[in-house]
Amino acid sequence: MYLYLKALHIIFVVCWFAGLFYIVRLFVYYAEAQERSETEKKILSDQYQLMTNRLWFIITFPAAVLATIFGVWMLIENPTLFQFSWMHVKLLFVLLLWLYHIKCHQFVKQIEKRTLNKTGSFFRIWNEGATIILFSVVFLVILKNAFNWIFGVVGIIVFSMLLMMGYKFYKRIREQNSK
Repeated sequence: MYLYLKALHIIFVVCWFAGLFYIVRLFVYYAEAQERSETEKKILSDQYQLMTNRLWFIITFPAAVLATIFGVWMLIENPTLFQFSWMHVKLLFVLLLWLYHIKCHQFVKQIEKRTLNKTGSFFRIWNEGATIILFSVVFLVILKNAFNWIFGVVGIIVFSMLLMMGYKFYKRIREQNSK
């Protein structure tokens, strides 16, 4: 039974992250559509609102709930997992992921009400939050007790800094190409 739960948990975690990555991309597009002419803004905003609602309520939110249900069920089936420090850290990252998810839900609601006022640049940076959580959890679960916490934390910080530098470089290239 445990391996079936694990497989289902992994499948829904993949769906959850896919939804989070794509939803933030839609936030970028929606935010940038607000800078267009009124006609383009209306057409694009309506389309991105529709796409956002479908992705969020049909794929991302259900996947988050199912990933969590199967994860909790795995812990019930195998409570010895609580003995490992890596599991405690993983659960902390899951909590962070849920906080990230809830904030994304607020952005979805703002799009529904047409009150979203963040920029495309903000959302490009925001997207890295899910990336950092994903990398952290995967390395944590694979390496388990072999994971060196100091190097891991430093690695995540360095990775975050590289992502930020990459984003700034990409932004500079985009700005140069638009001139």
